[in-house]
Amino acid sequence: MKALSKSLAVMFFALFLVACSKVTPANFEKIQDDMTRQQVVDILGEPSDVSSASLLGFSGGTATWRDGKTVITVRFVNDKVVSKQIDTAATTSAY
Repeated sequence: MKALSKSLAVMFFALFLVACSKVTPANFEKIQDDMTRQQVVDILGEPSDVSSASLLGFSGGTATWRDGKTVITVRFVNDKVVSKQIDTAATTSAY
């Protein structure tokens, strides 16, 4: 009986996490040029992948968030959003 209760608790927790995903088209639309990386993290949570580089006083990078078939990629220069892209199962859109 304890094993069944534990299994149900784990299943409900997993469903809760899926329902609370921040990687959504609605949140993608909230991201605007010149937002800081922290502002984007406040909207989407911590990214799945991050890459960065620095050259001649400029720093840049890309952060990617994934949830299921939805992938949001945001490019930063000097910690400010310069472009964003969303890929879903049905569409691809770049801004």
